[in-house]
Amino acid sequence: MPGWELGFCPPWLALVLLVLLWGPAPAAAQRHSRESSWQTLTGDEPLVVARGGISGLFPYSSEAAYSIAKTDSLSSTLLWCDVHLTKDNVGICLPDIKMDNCTDISALYPDEKKDHLLNNVLVSGWFPVDYEMADLTNVTLLQGIYTRTDRFDGQYGILSVDALYSQFKPPLWLNVPYNTFYSQHNLSMRSYLLSVTRRYIIDYVSSPEVSFLSSVQARLKRSRTRLIFQFLEAALVEQSTNQTYGSLVKNMTFIKTFASGILLPKSYIWPVSADLYLLPYSTIVLDAHKAGLEVFASEFANDNVIPYNYSYDPVAEYISFTDNGVFSVDGILTDFPITASAAIGCFSHANNNSNPANLSVISHYGASGVYPGCTDLAYQQAIADGADYIDCPVQVTKDGILVCMNSIDLFSGTSVVSSSFGTRRSVIPEIQSGPGVFTFNLTWEDIQKQLKPQISTPEINYTLVRNPLYKNAGKFHNLSRLFGHAAFYAEKLGFSITDSVQGALDDSGFSNQTSLDVIIMSTSSSVLKNLRQETKYRLMYMIDESIGDALGTSIEDIAGFAHSVAVHKESVYPKSAAFILGRTGIVKKLQAANLSVYAYLFMNEFVSQPWDFYSDPTIEINTYFQTKPLLESRQGHAPIHASCAACGLAPIASSRCFATGVPPSPVLTEADIVEPPLPPASPNATISPLDTSSPPPTQPPSAQAWRLSASLPLFFVMIAASLSVI
Repeated sequence: MPGWELGFCPPWLALVLLVLLWGPAPAAAQRHSRESSWQTLTGDEPLVVARGGISGLFPYSSEAAYSIAKTDSLSSTLLWCDVHLTKDNVGICLPDIKMDNCTDISALYPDEKKDHLLNNVLVSGWFPVDYEMADLTNVTLLQGIYTRTDRFDGQYGILSVDALYSQFKPPLWLNVPYNTFYSQHNLSMRSYLLSVTRRYIIDYVSSPEVSFLSSVQARLKRSRTRLIFQFLEAALVEQSTNQTYGSLVKNMTFIKTFASGILLPKSYIWPVSADLYLLPYSTIVLDAHKAGLEVFASEFANDNVIPYNYSYDPVAEYISFTDNGVFSVDGILTDFPITASAAIGCFSHANNNSNPANLSVISHYGASGVYPGCTDLAYQQAIADGADYIDCPVQVTKDGILVCMNSIDLFSGTSVVSSSFGTRRSVIPEIQSGPGVFTFNLTWEDIQKQLKPQISTPEINYTLVRNPLYKNAGKFHNLSRLFGHAAFYAEKLGFSITDSVQGALDDSGFSNQTSLDVIIMSTSSSVLKNLRQETKYRLMYMIDESIGDALGTSIEDIAGFAHSVAVHKESVYPKSAAFILGRTGIVKKLQAANLSVYAYLFMNEFVSQPWDFYSDPTIEINTYFQTKPLLESRQGHAPIHASCAACGLAPIASSRCFATGVPPSPVLTEADIVEPPLPPASPNATISPLDTSSPPPTQPPSAQAWRLSASLPLFFVMIAASLSVI
């Protein structure tokens, strides 16, 4: 997964207010209520069907894909095989009738490309019907979806249905997508299937062809095999009935005459608008259940761009089809069965704000994966999502008003570049090397009336954007707590950052209470050393670069001025070529010095996780929790997903041997920590920006544009408080 985001924290000194919203849930609310009834046809838990195994990571239908799907899923998972026939009538598992789309056959037989009529369309390629099974012995599988890793290409051969059964046993699901095509080549899929079911159990058989299912129905009636009618796109015509699939779905009574269930693309059940938002759900599931038909939903994959309603959280999507309070599908067909089985077996029927793990979930500028960061909507969503803490980075305006902004530079998080203030940009080297329009350049009234919030797009290079309908929604937040660039504010603006923090907390009454917790975090050791002498609050040192180790003397130094440490997540699990290399020992070393350890920054976008985590933010976070007491700070939806340690979700162990070695991350030394004392606040402070003659940028820069030198420290305040604070 190349180009994953390593977290974007602004490069200026910052103070972030984090508000505790709730404590640990009662034990009774922490467990998945297995007694809760499901709204499936039978009342049983929905099934998970692994399409070609874990085909989201390994090549479809490879031995590894099936093996891990079978062993690592949390519930009984059916293994799906799209059945194709060779010239000598051997059934094989492949995702496509054109083998050149999923194998290396074109390299082995470069001159054997053939033309065949497929659904009345002439198609060119390499087809199973042109080869005997012996001819395919040396053909290996490839990942057919090119946005996925090719690390496992060429390592696994084609599996026959017999081999699949002998290695993995039931439950199996055979899909027959091209019965008519094989009949045209004098191969009988019906005869093949009946011979297979005489030799071993096949739990489900599906096909998009009514005539095929009708032809095997009588022979399979006494077996345990269930026949499922597969729907294709609504506008396509089913050849044997000459009706579109869109019209057939309205006649459940007819379908019941030859099938016991239906398999549909998920958009039939929950339509999606052209701008990728959910429309009202259809009544298909309810109608099918009324007719006595099971309903299976297809086209699920963690690395698909799903409706923005889910904020790139695949677990949220699975739950919406299985545990929405109105209906539940009877099964899910997915390329990532581990995530689907966790959604059903662990997160369904759960209290959305339960957090059984000893783990704190911190928002990142509120729910900034859903709404523009540091707005009222972002904070409200973070509360609704069940965050332990909400954070507020506070900036100072020209008229001295304290506001929540995710950056001192208004190019990030606001519409300033398209406003009349866009020409006021300047370069202030103490803050950043590039030009910006800073909060202290504008009054609070200027910001409120002339600027709009702007949602972040950290993965815009992959064309992944966040909630575009609400990209400028919400109101800026005004707070009486200061956060900023300590040395810069002291010298240039006349502020003492430590005095301001202490004074703001005292003025707010935090120093007079004992039930609420306050943590102050900074990347500056000098800031924390000052505060250690002046405040009773707990202090956290943030290491703003990835490290692989730390000298004992540097850890001792940190323990002298801080109570805890925040480390980059890659300091715990370094990666190479988008695979993790294993776990470092940095957490144990820091904990041995009585320092709590926190990890940052986690996001839902699937490109932000190494391949080991199956494009699933839940698995990534759970992996860090297993190195507890790590804390995760993540953007987006549903912090509950961080807490499901009991589900046993873990990254794929076998993939680590494929990670390419890289030079080790740097070792933290005393020289990296020691800093000169903060300068005193200057009563005659001035700002001397550099002139910039170039025209203002036409759009806000990406988050990466503001990741500057580690010499510009961050400053955070985390406060545990009640809901009434926000």
